[in-house]
Amino acid sequence: MSAVSDRTAAARRPRLLGRAVVNLVVGISVLYTLLPVLWLVLAASKDRDALFGSDVLSLDHFSFGRNLKDLFAMDGGLYGRWYGNSLLYAVLGAALGAMVSIACGYAFDKYRFAHKEKLFALVLAAVMVPQTVLALPLYLMASGTGLVNTFWSVFVPVLFNPFGVYLGRIFSRGYVPDEVLEAARLDGAGELAAYFRVALRMLGPGLVTVFLFQLTAIWNNFFLPMVMLSDQHLYPVSLGLYTWNSAAVVSPEYYPVVIMGSLLAVLPLILAFALLQRFWKSGLTAGAVK
Repeated sequence: MSAVSDRTAAARRPRLLGRAVVNLVVGISVLYTLLPVLWLVLAASKDRDALFGSDVLSLDHFSFGRNLKDLFAMDGGLYGRWYGNSLLYAVLGAALGAMVSIACGYAFDKYRFAHKEKLFALVLAAVMVPQTVLALPLYLMASGTGLVNTFWSVFVPVLFNPFGVYLGRIFSRGYVPDEVLEAARLDGAGELAAYFRVALRMLGPGLVTVFLFQLTAIWNNFFLPMVMLSDQHLYPVSLGLYTWNSAAVVSPEYYPVVIMGSLLAVLPLILAFALLQRFWKSGLTAGAVK
């Protein structure tokens, strides 16, 4: 009996060691993720003197309400305008962009047309092109059409996302069986009716997943607005906070509001992922089970 128990204990040791290593890695990853957030929360509640002191992480010298009031009063309330711009760019742009991406992916999956795979190869190639590389060509195109320094110069480019088209094809293949579409056509539904009444409902999780990816990318978009916009009233939050942070070098009173603004800037993304995580998680498994 002792020999059997020794072998059992020896077999359990590598398993326990593996779990300990995994738990350690997960713990380090959680700390790496949460510590900057904790610093941001605590720093946003400090006044300027405490912010430059050694007690940023302490629970004293709270001035959260004052910093929040100063944030929305700074420069005539520009931050509120920037926040509204970001919501408009990101939410509306992500919603329309997700619809376009899902529709294009559905077309690539369900229809046959000339050079389909070659065109899809171009889509995949466009996925690998960094967005910063496209900023100058987009600026030249916007300049040629008179759209520079307008809402449309930032809004229109974010509606088209090659990665979203790729995901749309994957979701269409995983969620929309060809047999269901054939049955809809036999019942007299046209192509548009089959898509909007049948396929789009089945593509709901995929649509939410693409929406979240688009929302995150547009909300964090910085370089394109910096190239396109010169009017501060059109700035998104990311570009507006950058200008304030640059001004803080000579005007230190900007530092507390920049940190408070950065804290408020992450809230929409957290809220979106928290509310839509059920659809997002199911969307990530599209096509995983045959």
